[in-house]
Amino acid sequence: MRSRRKILDATLGLIASEGFGSVNIAAAAHAAGVTRQTVYSNFGTREDLVSQAVADLLLRTLTDIRTRLDAIDNAAEYVVELFVAGRAIIRDDPILAGLVRAEPGNPIFDTDMIARAKPIAQELLRPLTKLDPALEPELDSFAQLAIRVGLGVVLFDDPDIESDEDLRRFIVRWVVPALSLTHR
Repeated sequence: MRSRRKILDATLGLIASEGFGSVNIAAAAHAAGVTRQTVYSNFGTREDLVSQAVADLLLRTLTDIRTRLDAIDNAAEYVVELFVAGRAIIRDDPILAGLVRAEPGNPIFDTDMIARAKPIAQELLRPLTKLDPALEPELDSFAQLAIRVGLGVVLFDDPDIESDEDLRRFIVRWVVPALSLTHR
């Protein structure tokens, strides 16, 4: 397990310093101080290595997001702040900010990205079912919506929705109504 952590950290270091295109099995092995076979044994492919390194980083950021969301007791407000917190964390982390750049090897632009993102989105959204139990049957659909809107918020960040308040107004106007649609 220690080798796995070293490889993930080394991969994130390579992404931070040289971009996604710099990551390959040999570079990750060298940076982690392990053999290429160790990397293959733990991850199988370069795509799995990059995806798991980014997913690991995202899972570690959940604590920061959850801290911002813990005191919220309203489903609509929770959704709004989830998008605001997510964008803030991506803006502040150079590796996560790198996800918004289209470059070779970037897992955001991989065809399986939605499938890999869905468990993370569901985990972030699961507290909604405590705030509003009627959302439980629609959690998977709402996770799909949240991934797509969340990607749009991050990938197409622009001056019209620059501040957190601008983003809150946008989410309240366009995303929060989707919550009420699930109750029909």
